Amino acid sequence: MSRHQFSRSEFLSLTSLLAGSALWGAPAGAAAPAPTKAPARKEMKGFPAEPSRAEVEEVRRACRGSLTGVLAADDPGAELIAVGEWMRRQGVTGDFYGNSEFIDGFEKKVAGMLGFEAGCYMPTGTMAQLIALRSYADALKNRNFGVHPSSHHVLHEDSAHVVLHGLHDVIVSPWTRPLLARDVLESPEPLGVVSVELPVRWLGGQLQTWEQLEELKKTCREKGVKLHMDGARLWECQPFYNRPFPEICQGFDSVYVSFYKRVGALGGAMLVGGRDFIREARIWRHRHGGNLFHLTPYVASAAMRLDAAVARVPAQVKRAKALTEALAADTRLTVLPRPVQTNMFRVFVRGDAKTLSLRAFYAARDTGVWLGGFSPTRVPGVVETELQVSEGLDNVSDADVIRAYRRFLDEAA
Repeated sequence: MSRHQFSRSEFLSLTSLLAGSALWGAPAGAAAPAPTKAPARKEMKGFPAEPSRAEVEEVRRACRGSLTGVLAADDPGAELIAVGEWMRRQGVTGDFYGNSEFIDGFEKKVAGMLGFEAGCYMPTGTMAQLIALRSYADALKNRNFGVHPSSHHVLHEDSAHVVLHGLHDVIVSPWTRPLLARDVLESPEPLGVVSVELPVRWLGGQLQTWEQLEELKKTCREKGVKLHMDGARLWECQPFYNRPFPEICQGFDSVYVSFYKRVGALGGAMLVGGRDFIREARIWRHRHGGNLFHLTPYVASAAMRLDAAVARVPAQVKRAKALTEALAADTRLTVLPRPVQTNMFRVFVRGDAKTLSLRAFYAARDTGVWLGGFSPTRVPGVVETELQVSEGLDNVSDADVIRAYRRFLDEAA
């Protein structure tokens, strides 16, 4: 069995997440809500036809709300116009290979927001994190780094850490919970650095408790292991911990944050840490081909949104809690985690992923709320989808969302 396959105990642990839920049979006496009557569709004879890509995009653009993030843009060019107008109002001038007073100021601002000495803007989060891991590997003469099995490094980067940098990921924790201090202590191989995702996307935004997070920091410090945060969605964690960002980040040696996730910028990321670490990161950004001729439009797209986006998170988390409890009242689905810890969560339903994705598309067409698609899980016959409360739901009520999901469940029955 390869180290990226899941053991029988991990599979059973994943299964136990759903055991006892409605997916394995409703409690005695419980019944699903009465179906709502869906309007007849002339084109549907038994099973609906699979829509073309153009039809999917047409429906997405027509939706008033989205459970998967921001709404599809009617005019993608409007974003570039908005960035340009903001730059003009702010008196922002261009940069030359990332060098400008404006970019320097934004790097200092984000570093300060998180309690670090310095920051370096990166075109992508993948680049930022590879650079962090490589810098630690060279400094410590140890190419091993510990990660959760759902880590972005492992699942979504085509083994870039191996191919480009000769690094070795060590899976130290089970899939079914966040990485903890004991995972570092019990690592099967000596570690130079541990990369921790806050929150864990593939666990529906789950987080360590504050006590667990502090113990993890303390353990890494005592063992001389560097601690890096994959903070792509760090902005969403603050309401759960109810502490300022510098206090959450204190004890980490470096942090990466995303500007298109949650913030809604064109793209880009920031790597923050100590001054010497960031000085080295700038050299590696150049080596990675990340010194674009002009970075200003990307940075401006983040700068014009960051403060407002972060300020909206507490209300979105509060709404996510109410919405997930309303969804979970329907015994035909299961929501994890409960209660939700951020503004994102996962919904599990019995059925076939392709069939349910198609049903969700038609429900979105009928209700104006985009529901997303479904993917298989490691539990046979159970599929999942990732949902979130964001500005994509600003124009619809919770009742609209519940009505749309009920329509989907009725059609999937």
